[in-house]
Amino acid sequence: MKVKICGITNITDARNAVNLGVDALGFVFAPSPRKISVSSACKIIKTLPVFTIKVGVFVNENKDKVLNVLRRCKLDVLQFHGEESDKYCAFFQKYCKIIKAIRLKNSDSLEKISEYKHVDAILLDSYDKNYYGGTGKTIPHKLLKSLKYKKPIIVAGGIRANNVRTIIKSFMPYAIDVSSGIETSPGKKSLRQIRDLMQKVKAN
Repeated sequence: MKVKICGITNITDARNAVNLGVDALGFVFAPSPRKISVSSACKIIKTLPVFTIKVGVFVNENKDKVLNVLRRCKLDVLQFHGEESDKYCAFFQKYCKIIKAIRLKNSDSLEKISEYKHVDAILLDSYDKNYYGGTGKTIPHKLLKSLKYKKPIIVAGGIRANNVRTIIKSFMPYAIDVSSGIETSPGKKSLRQIRDLMQKVKAN
């Protein structure tokens, strides 16, 4: 099971996550309480081990700006969390891996997944009319039971130590994406909560 911690804003949280076995770190470059400047993200990324996956999160952003951040920060993966089309995602596939986030509101939301042919994974998150992510709301898991998709599925939305085993056992996603579930405040991660989460993830 792969684990991504999203909304990294400082070196201490990044190092703690990596030391505890987290596979990928997400840097939010879109309007959010967890938004980070490009220069700050670059400084953090330069300190990371070579095998840590660096993910840039964007929402309906201009292509040139995305490419600029991708190159400056040497990102490994781009995650698009807005209304980006499959054509938009396809443009970036020659540069790196692509994750497209789908916010689940109802069963109709699942139909959007089939639209995305030029992505490497789909991230399923909870829906909120005011926010594109990081809401702490749990996704409607009953919708996932009917999901059939050949590419890797990443589950997000309200994941924390006390429910991660249920999510893993019920849906066996390729990875989980955690943000608010291991925070003391938006953008400030808890070492204890990350440790508790990772212990549950690694438990047999």
